[in-house]
Amino acid sequence: MSGRGRAVLPVLLLLLGAPGVAQAAGDASCRPVRVAFQVLQPGAKWVPESPVPGSDLQVCIPKGSTCCSRKMEEKYQAAARLNMEQLLQSASMELKFLVIQNAAIFQEAFEIVVRHARNFTNSMFRNHYQSMGTRALKFVGELFTDVSLYILGSDISVNDMINEFFDSLFPLVYSHLINPGFPDPSVEMTECLRAARRDLKAFGNYPKMMMTQVSKSLQATRVFLQALNLGIEVINTTDHLKFSKDCGRALLKMWYCSHCQGLLMAKPCVGYCGAVMHGCLAGVVEIDHHWREYISSLEGLTKGMHGIYDMEHVLLNLFSLVRDAVVYVQKNEGKLSTTISRLCGHAQQRQYRSANYPEDLFIDKKVLKVTHIEPEETLSSRRRELIMKLKSHSNFYSSLPEYICTHSSAVQNDTFCWSGQEVVERYSPQITRNGVKAHPGNHEVKMKSPEPVISQIIDKLKHINQLLKGMALPRQKAMGKTTEEEEESGDCDDEDDCSRGSGDGELRVRNQLRFLAELAYDLDIDDTSANKQLLNQQSKDGAVVPSSDPGSAAPRPGPAAAVALALLLLGCWP
Repeated sequence: MSGRGRAVLPVLLLLLGAPGVAQAAGDASCRPVRVAFQVLQPGAKWVPESPVPGSDLQVCIPKGSTCCSRKMEEKYQAAARLNMEQLLQSASMELKFLVIQNAAIFQEAFEIVVRHARNFTNSMFRNHYQSMGTRALKFVGELFTDVSLYILGSDISVNDMINEFFDSLFPLVYSHLINPGFPDPSVEMTECLRAARRDLKAFGNYPKMMMTQVSKSLQATRVFLQALNLGIEVINTTDHLKFSKDCGRALLKMWYCSHCQGLLMAKPCVGYCGAVMHGCLAGVVEIDHHWREYISSLEGLTKGMHGIYDMEHVLLNLFSLVRDAVVYVQKNEGKLSTTISRLCGHAQQRQYRSANYPEDLFIDKKVLKVTHIEPEETLSSRRRELIMKLKSHSNFYSSLPEYICTHSSAVQNDTFCWSGQEVVERYSPQITRNGVKAHPGNHEVKMKSPEPVISQIIDKLKHINQLLKGMALPRQKAMGKTTEEEEESGDCDDEDDCSRGSGDGELRVRNQLRFLAELAYDLDIDDTSANKQLLNQQSKDGAVVPSSDPGSAAPRPGPAAAVALALLLLGCWP
């Protein structure tokens, strides 16, 4: 040590309150320790009046005398564990809020898309197929209720829900558009029509097209939400870890054993703190690789969520496929009527043809008009923004030791700091890499395999990463045709007559919604009167029909919740 160093060290020890100085003060030497300890444990009387041998201490073992008792040591260790938990929660606060906020935003936004899609479809039936419009609302409601449940993770088949929709719709279309001159079909006739629908391909290839588009878009949406919810679970798990006994002892030694020597102002050396943190967090740091892969895989999914993999695009245009499917039935009504009469024993032929429904009558300008929307207002742009922010947290777990040491007042230059035994002039760090396998020589904390809860969360991350990667889509196909364009068209051929002769280009609704504006009013206003008509009609028939409104199963948030969510979307939340 240089002459200057030898001169400075005694001065610093005096300022830090070294034991030798404390002992010279006689009976009053432990008073500062008592005052500091009572901040942690008000009213405690376990602090010795003067330094004692400390033979009963297990961690803060003194070289000479000490101002700590065994009871104080236990309380200090509990305080050290609490400090560690609070620092972990502080470190994750921004990331945790980001994921929780976006999980709530996207779930609400997806529900808005579903409600709009249902409204568009209801409006098409109600305004332009008035003879069967109110009855069709029941089947539309059931379809979109199933869609909502699927997004939330329900074990339901997309193909089954769409088959059930068209099975239920066909008897209605047959009795009101193909054969409107006779009473409603009997139960037996209805079941026969339901069974014949698939064999006859009554709606052409449109049900298959819907299955392809809805299945792919909802799968991507569901995995996206599952990934966000798992992200919350991962952060919550690491926020509330139960640290090992060795870690607890090391935290006590680093943060509070200096108090026992009267060194109340001593701060741990950053190298020493790093060694302790790498030991305590070795299992947590093992999450780092899987966390980085999680963010990367989630980014890959969001880049592929367009075209038939974008539920906005698919669901908001679903009414168009339903409309074209009904038009297909009308175009083939003669052949269908003859075949059904033979299959279902319907002896009477239609007395007159149903009125033609010009294709432009399907346009509901009031309902389908959507104002121009800037790109930054779409869900796609919000997904990109989320990924950009998540990527800034990709090193969250590997940087935890450094964060905690920085925010626990460790001495950054490792000079004149607490080493766990005494105040030293310089501490030489030995830790170089993260993880359990990287530190077999860490003498501050005994290295162990990750805790079971950490292993479980790593397994869950591996699983969701596989799901996310499984949703990765090839961008281009041969002949310059994208996968989305090819699959969106379905396997439709000339025989299926799937041409969009109804002026699809003019009717297609934009697949983007102004979500901030939509939160300001009731999205279901168009459905209210129609559903009342449906219930009244069923009551007259003496039938009890459960509500088909998805909103009845999942109540919509009140004005306060809507305002709060709008603030979150606008980024104005404090």
